[in-house]
Amino acid sequence: MSSADFARAQERLAARRQQRESEARARTAAERSSRAASSVSRLPYPFNRAATAGLGLWDTIKGREGTHPAFRVGQVDAELLDEELLELLKGQVGEGLKYFGSHLTDTYAPEILLLLRAALFKLTLWDHNASYGAHLQGLRYTDARAPSASRPPPKPWQKAAYGVLSIGGRYAWAKWEAWLLSHNDPYDSPSSSPSTSRIEKLSRLTNALSTAHEAAALTSFAVFLYNGRYRTLLDRALRLRLTPATTTASREVSFEYLNRQLVWHAFTEFLLFLLPLVGVARWRRLLARFWRRTKTAFLSLVRRGKSAGDDDDTTAAGGGEYAFLPERTCAICYAASNPLPTTTGASEAETLAASASGGVVGSAQTDITNPYAAIPCGHVYCYSCLASAIAGEEGEGWSCLRCGEVVYSCRPWDGDVVEVVGRPASSGKAVGFTEEDSQEEREGEKGGLRDVEPMPEVDEQEVEIEERVREEVEAAGEVGEAGEGLDEVEGEGWLRASGVVERESETSSDEQSEDYDEGEGELSDVEVGEGID
Repeated sequence: MSSADFARAQERLAARRQQRESEARARTAAERSSRAASSVSRLPYPFNRAATAGLGLWDTIKGREGTHPAFRVGQVDAELLDEELLELLKGQVGEGLKYFGSHLTDTYAPEILLLLRAALFKLTLWDHNASYGAHLQGLRYTDARAPSASRPPPKPWQKAAYGVLSIGGRYAWAKWEAWLLSHNDPYDSPSSSPSTSRIEKLSRLTNALSTAHEAAALTSFAVFLYNGRYRTLLDRALRLRLTPATTTASREVSFEYLNRQLVWHAFTEFLLFLLPLVGVARWRRLLARFWRRTKTAFLSLVRRGKSAGDDDDTTAAGGGEYAFLPERTCAICYAASNPLPTTTGASEAETLAASASGGVVGSAQTDITNPYAAIPCGHVYCYSCLASAIAGEEGEGWSCLRCGEVVYSCRPWDGDVVEVVGRPASSGKAVGFTEEDSQEEREGEKGGLRDVEPMPEVDEQEVEIEERVREEVEAAGEVGEAGEGLDEVEGEGWLRASGVVERESETSSDEQSEDYDEGEGELSDVEVGEGID
């Protein structure tokens, strides 16, 4: 006998055994009911009916089949799965609509739920006679009004009424409550107005209907827990039942999906623990730097091979990726707005020509603002670009885009200013003299001068002395014998006076001090001569 024939024989034997057991239970129940009916029939009228109903209920509960459970847990789980799917889709729609406005999800929440429920109803219950959760639980909707045991699917009008009441009814009720809430504002209209009293009556009526519906739903669910036939109040009204999709449905639960979820959860936790220890950011920077250096070396070799006879071979081979850019252009800004071409055939001249025609080099977008020099190469970049690039490497050093040298810090760009290191001043006091046409004085450098004593400026006393000398010379001119000597003295005095004036405007303070000393000496000579005369 083959395995298929043996299985069919086992099924026939099980069916016959079940039939005999059911017949035996029916005979036993008939005998008990006959004895109980004979004893109860002797009771008065109101009590015999109540006793008969109570005995029937007791026999049903204490029997082997009990209350005939029809997968109550599966039906409740199906409803919970449907609600979770709806919330998941609502969250996804909210994430998509937040880019068009954060208020859309809250403003049009009833409309969004209406569309989602309608789409789910069309794709699940209307097409396959089962919702998403019911399909996962191995259940489907059937028409409980049919007397046959074949469990026919629900009629189209039943499914249409279910969709209208479950989807349209919820939407209409939500909009009705929102309308009442918006119009029931005591600050907008006085409480004595007829419109306010009408709104209050409608609100009380709505609350009463909501309370009655909740009480009816609670009663229906209690009955469902007893017999397991109709899960919701709407199912009971439309006579729709959730029954197993096949007659050989088993209640075994597979935890394979749960095991897979636990494995993935443990794996993700291990990765979250391991990644901070490995330092992914550091490895990513190292790989990126290695790739840039490799690409730069390859491009430099290609340029060297193509321009072997040019004078710019050494510069091209020793520079970085953006060594061809002018000094006024920030290489980081240029790299961000105009990435390096991947084709190695493009030369630097072609790249510069394309950039100049496009307005990238020398434009406001790529010009250096607040220049800072990289240390130690000295190439100039924007402060924000250079500081961000160095800080992003987290102490590993940033490769300069112009020369490829590793940069760790930066400083303000000093331009073309030449820093002169001054000589240390001596502690002793000394008077320094310089020639009028010396190179150090013409250039105005500090290093060629020494510290000198401060010299008093020409004051009014000096002017009075010069006038007195001039008067004495004129008086002495009348003397005949001493005329020639006095003329010479007067000429020399005028020459010295004019020399003093010229040297005051042309020479430094040291020369003025010297002339002042000479003038005093001549004055003393003249006085001595007058005394002799």
